Amino acid sequence: MLFRQAVLAGIAEGRVTLAFRRWTKPTVKPGGTLRTAIGVLAIDAVDEVEEAAITGDDARKAGYTDRGVLLQELAARPEGRCYRIVFHREGDDPRIALRQASDLDNDERTAIERKLAGFDRSAGMAWTLQVLRLIAARDGTTAAELSAAVGMEKLKLKARIRKLKELGLTESLTVGYRLSARGHAYLEHR
Repeated sequence: MLFRQAVLAGIAEGRVTLAFRRWTKPTVKPGGTLRTAIGVLAIDAVDEVEEAAITGDDARKAGYTDRGVLLQELAARPEGRCYRIVFHREGDDPRIALRQASDLDNDERTAIERKLAGFDRSAGMAWTLQVLRLIAARDGTTAAELSAAVGMEKLKLKARIRKLKELGLTESLTVGYRLSARGHAYLEHR
């Protein structure tokens, strides 16, 4: 579930607490969480609704100026049913603190090595260290540059780099990636 920048700002300010989406099947569920650029959102409720039941107040709580603008956006995707998602900002993205944690002990290094070895095994090729070193060489290294260097399809590589991000080793920039403090600390001992 993606949000426009203006809506993310409203969520951060506490003004936006609803979303409306047209889905064939909901992509979030009550009790779940969703990471966004402004932190983690806790999903409180996901209910199917008729568009006629959406009020102007609902539209404003979803970050729209009025009901008509929201309905117009929903109409752009005619397939599926309309859902009302209630959420609140739960806190900061835990990956931020993780990627700043650069004081790695032996147990943490070993755990990272095991995870990376598992990623390599599941891909059928050793790619993790090569990608980490390429990213470390230059902030802003793009997925296209990395995929050409390691011989892997770009979208597949991007999905795999997200696994490195989950470990706190990399972070996304507006364009490309950079190694986090944790990633640098890990590579220093390789």
